[in-house]
Amino acid sequence: MTTVLDRLSPYATNMIRMDHTHVLATFHQYKTTSAPRVKQGLAGTICLALEIHAQLEEEIFYPALRAVTDNEALRKAVPEHNEMKRLIAQLRAMQPTDARYDDTLMELMRDVMHHVADEETTILPEAERLLQDRLGELGRKMTQRRLALLAPRSGRLAADMARAMPASSMALVAGVVAGGLLLGNRLARRV
Repeated sequence: MTTVLDRLSPYATNMIRMDHTHVLATFHQYKTTSAPRVKQGLAGTICLALEIHAQLEEEIFYPALRAVTDNEALRKAVPEHNEMKRLIAQLRAMQPTDARYDDTLMELMRDVMHHVADEETTILPEAERLLQDRLGELGRKMTQRRLALLAPRSGRLAADMARAMPASSMALVAGVVAGGLLLGNRLARRV
C-alpha cells in the first residue's frame, strides 16, 4: 500500500536539486539596496533552507552514499556544511543594518555555489548511478525528516517570508485580503 507521502516524495537527488534551486532563486532576490526588513527576511529564508538541507544530507543522503562509494567531493561536503553553519550563525547574530551583513551573506552564497557545483557535477550523478534503486526510499525518508524539522520552525519561516515581501506586495496582499473580507461580509448578510 502506498501512502500519499510515497506518491509525493521526489527522488533524493531531485529533492537536493530543488533545494539548490530554491536557495539560489531566493539569493537572486537579495539586493544590497533593499530595506533591512526585506534583507533580513530573504537571509532568514536562505539560512533556514540551508540548515534543513544540510541536516537532511548529513543524516540520510551522505551516509547512504558513503556506504557504496568514497570520493573527494563527498569527503569535503560536511566540512563545507560546517563553514556554511558558521556563516549562518554570524548572520543570525547581526542586524541587517550591520556593515558586514551584506558581505557575510555574499560569502555564504559563494560557499554555497561552490558546494552546489560539487554536488551537482560529482556527488548527485554518482548517487544516481550507484543508488538508483534506493533514491525513492531516500527521498521519502528525507521528506519525512524535512516535515519534522520544519514543524517547529514554521513560525520563523512565515515571519521571514513576510519580511522578504516588498512593501508594495504586502500592500497588494492586504488589499486582496481586505477585499475578500468585505465581499465575504456582504455575501454573509445576503444569506
